[in-house]
Amino acid sequence: MAERTAPLRLGSIAPNFQADTTKGPIDFHEFIGNNWVILFSHPEDYTPVCTTELGEMARLEPEFSKRGVKLIGLSANTLGSHEGWIKDIDEVTGSLVGFPIIADKERKVAYLYDMIDYQDTTNVDEKGIAFTIRSVFIIDPKKTIRTILSYPASTGRNSAEILRVVDSLQTGDKHKITTPINWVPGDDVIVHPAVKGDEATKMFPEMRVVKPYLRFTPMPKTA
Repeated sequence: MAERTAPLRLGSIAPNFQADTTKGPIDFHEFIGNNWVILFSHPEDYTPVCTTELGEMARLEPEFSKRGVKLIGLSANTLGSHEGWIKDIDEVTGSLVGFPIIADKERKVAYLYDMIDYQDTTNVDEKGIAFTIRSVFIIDPKKTIRTILSYPASTGRNSAEILRVVDSLQTGDKHKITTPINWVPGDDVIVHPAVKGDEATKMFPEMRVVKPYLRFTPMPKTA
C-alpha cells in the first residue's frame, strides 16, 4: 500500500488534481472556481449503502445549489462502471445523479486526500487493494478545507447534517456568529467570541448574555 500523504487539516488548501469524471475531465481547482464544493468518496460502485447515499445527494442537489455549493463524488471504479451504476441509482431511488463522479480506479485522488480504509480488512478490491472510506470535504471558494468528515464503509452518511454544516459555515462567515449544538437555520445563534463590548451590542441589539463568554442572539436577518 502506498505511503500516506501529509495529513490534511481544517484550513489546508484543498490539493489540486486532474481526473476523469462522468461529466468529462476536470481540473479540481478550476471546477471549484468561486463556489463552495463538497467532495465525497464512496468505497465502490454497485454497493448498497453507496447507492442509497448517491440517490439522496442527487435528490438534495437543488438545496446545495441554492447555497452556491457544487457536489462531486468519487468512487474507486472506472467511468464505464460509474455510468452503469448511475442508471441503477435512478431506478432504485428515483433520483438521477447530475453531478460528476470521479473515476479513481488507481486511488490517486483517494491517496492524495487520505481517503483509504486502514480499518476494515474486508473493504478491498479483487487485488486486495483497500477501497476508500466515506470521506466528506467541505471546501470554500478560497479552496480552503473547512470541514472533514469520515465514516466507515458500513455506515451511511447523514445528508441533512452535511447541509446543516454548510449552513453553519456560511452563516458564520457572513454574520460573525457561531452555532450551538443541534442548531438548525432559524434557531438562535452565538455571538462570536471575537466580537466584544459595544461592537457586539451594536451588531446584535437583541443579544442575550448568559455568561460573558456565552451570548445568544436571534439569527441575523439576511440583507
